Amino acid sequence: MRAVKVEIRRLNGVDAEAHLSDLANVLVDCVEGGASVSFMPPFTQSDAEAFFHKVAKGVEAGERILLAAFLDSKLVGTVQLLTAMPPNQPHRAEIAKMLVLRSARSRGIGEALMRRAEECALEAGKTLLVLDTVLGGAAERLYARLGWNKAGAIPKYALMPDGSWCDTVIFWKSLV
Repeated sequence: MRAVKVEIRRLNGVDAEAHLSDLANVLVDCVEGGASVSFMPPFTQSDAEAFFHKVAKGVEAGERILLAAFLDSKLVGTVQLLTAMPPNQPHRAEIAKMLVLRSARSRGIGEALMRRAEECALEAGKTLLVLDTVLGGAAERLYARLGWNKAGAIPKYALMPDGSWCDTVIFWKSLV
């Protein structure tokens, strides 16, 4: 893995709308690459833009934090921190849609996004994070390397874009 200088920016709602096409490109690329990230084909640029338009609204409402990774001024990755939790879970947030363009992987971008997400969580008063990912995938290895704890695996949790079953691993991490 070759580490590179990547810039991680926290996007507000206006920034998210300004980068809507680039964010959507990353999501479409990941779905086309077979990532199990909630969407099934056919999945278009327009579908992805509609998704990130809703994300921008959630950012503006204070329900989530949106980060974007830039490499040579090009948006190549993103991750979200879902912060709107029930009243009995004010300390918890969820990592969602950690996505990196296939052409930009294995350069430390996912790690940089995750480290910044953890910093943002602490800044938001969140001390416990959870996430789910495909069993046996590269992301599972990344999270383990970053000190996340595996809670367990759930068989047939979701579908892959090709329609096959996706077993999913649940991770958690305490930030204090």
